Amino acid sequence: MQPENVNANFVLADKIARVVYAETFAKSLRVVEALTSMIFNQSKQNVESIIDIISDYKQFESLCDNSARHNLLDVDSNNREFQMCFRVAMRMLHGNLPDMCNRATKFHRDEFLPKWATARGYVADIDGLLFYQ
Repeated sequence: MQPENVNANFVLADKIARVVYAETFAKSLRVVEALTSMIFNQSKQNVESIIDIISDYKQFESLCDNSARHNLLDVDSNNREFQMCFRVAMRMLHGNLPDMCNRATKFHRDEFLPKWATARGYVADIDGLLFYQ
């Protein structure tokens, strides 16, 4: 792998890990893997770049300035839970992360029920995140 590709993967993994950390609080490896898998599934299904997906403030509440989760995006990169998110993101970017969310391409927290979810059944419920195809 070329050095510029290694650096690009490192930067992208950092961005993915920050969003995943902010959205999951890194409650468990299982939920981190599931949300990271969902990002990959959405990219594959919608032929969208991962950077576009993880920049979508409509999908990820933590990206909104007024979100209580927004400050979590600035987590110290030495934080143990963040490091877990980073390793999972790198696994995904290298094609070594199995689908941990049953082909889901959408999610929401269990304390909210968005309109798009009312007519769908969720395919996974992991640590307070509901995943949908």
